[in-house]
Amino acid sequence: MSSPLPNLPSSTSPTLALAHPTPSELLSQCKRNGVAWRGALSLEAYLRREEVLSSQSLTKDGGITFWILIDTSETSSSRTVLAGCETYRKKALVAREGKVEDIISHGIGSVFCAPELRRRGYAARMMQELGRALEGWQTEKEGKECLFSVLYSDIGKEFYAAHGWEPFNSAHISVPASKNISISPSDLPTVRPLYEKDLEPLCQADESLVRASLSARPRTSNTAVALIPDIDTIRWHHAREDFVGQELHKKSPQIKGAMVGSEPGKRVWCYWTRMWYNNNPAESKGNTLHILRLVIEDEKLSDWEGSGTNHVNGAGSMKHEDSIAALLVMAWQQAKEWNMEEVEAWNPTSAMVNAARRLDPEAVVVDRDKESIASLRWFPKHEGCIAEKIDWIGNEKYGWC
Repeated sequence: MSSPLPNLPSSTSPTLALAHPTPSELLSQCKRNGVAWRGALSLEAYLRREEVLSSQSLTKDGGITFWILIDTSETSSSRTVLAGCETYRKKALVAREGKVEDIISHGIGSVFCAPELRRRGYAARMMQELGRALEGWQTEKEGKECLFSVLYSDIGKEFYAAHGWEPFNSAHISVPASKNISISPSDLPTVRPLYEKDLEPLCQADESLVRASLSARPRTSNTAVALIPDIDTIRWHHAREDFVGQELHKKSPQIKGAMVGSEPGKRVWCYWTRMWYNNNPAESKGNTLHILRLVIEDEKLSDWEGSGTNHVNGAGSMKHEDSIAALLVMAWQQAKEWNMEEVEAWNPTSAMVNAARRLDPEAVVVDRDKESIASLRWFPKHEGCIAEKIDWIGNEKYGWC
C-alpha cells in the first residue's frame, strides 16, 4: 500500500518555494516520471540513460539544473516533492536594433507532478516560480544576460502560455519509411554521409552563418532569437540516440547526417537523430528519424526570412530543392535500416516541403497543437503577443530538450 499523503499545502501558500533535489529525491522523481517517459526502454535502462545524459559536455558543470517545488515549512528529511523539472543552459543569440548579443538561455524539460498530487495547482506554481528564477539564473557566473527561455509542451498550448511561455511555430512534414519513395537517387545530386567526426567543424560553420544572418537584419526588423546549434547540443542528442540504439539493437548508429557538395559556402547538409518509442525492436510504429538541423550555405539566403508567424518560408530557396531531396533520400534509407516509422523535419521551408513531396507526393505540413509545441518566454517587459514580435531563428528539432 502507498503511504498516505501528508496534509498538503495550498498552491498559493507563501511557504512554497523552488529547491534543488537531494540525490534520493532526484532518483525518486526519475522513477516516477520514467513510467511515462522511458519510451522503448525499461525503467532500469531509462535511469541509466538519464545518468549518461547528465554527464555530457552540454550538461556537466552546471549545464543541467534540477528543480523541485517544496513546502519550506517541512523539515528537509521529510519534505514532499510537489512538482519537479530540469533546465538546460543553452548558448543563444539575440538580434535587436541592429546589434547581435551573446546571451544564455535555458530550455525547460521533464515537467512532472505525481498523479496523486495533480489538479492542485502545484505545477502552475512551480512554473511561476521558475519563470522568475531563470531570468537571473547563472547570469553572474556566465557574465551574460538571460533574455528568454524555451520549452516544448506536450499538453497543448494553454497551460504554459498562461505562465508566460507563448506558443510559436510548431509545424512539421514527414515522409513514411514504410512506403517506396517516388524518386530515384540517380536523378539527384551526389550525397555523402556525415559521421560524428565531421560535425564539429560543420557546427562552427553553421554558427558563423547564423551570426552573419542576424547581423544583416535591418534595424527595423523584429527582434530575433536563436539557440546556437553548437556541437555540445548535437552530441547530447546523439548520446541519447547511441544509448537507446545499444539497448535495443546492440549497436549505435554511425551515420549522423548527410551533405551535398564539398566547397565551403556552397554546401547543403543536415544532421539527424533517431528516436525509438516502440519497445519491440522488430516494430517501427512510433519510431522517428528527426532532422535536427538543415543548413544551406548560401549567403544570399537568410533562414529568418518568413520565420515570424509563417512556418513555410516563401523566400527564394527553391534552387536547393534537389539537394534537400537528396539529403532526405539518405535519411529515408537510414530510417528504413533502423526501423523508423518516418522521417520528420520541423518548421520546413518551402524548399523542404517540395523536396519531401518529391519523395512522397502525399506529404503534408502538420501544425502541431498537442505535442512538442515550441514555446518561448521573453523576459523583458512587453505588450501584446511576443510570437508576432520575435522571429525564432532555427526553430528546429535541435533546440528540443
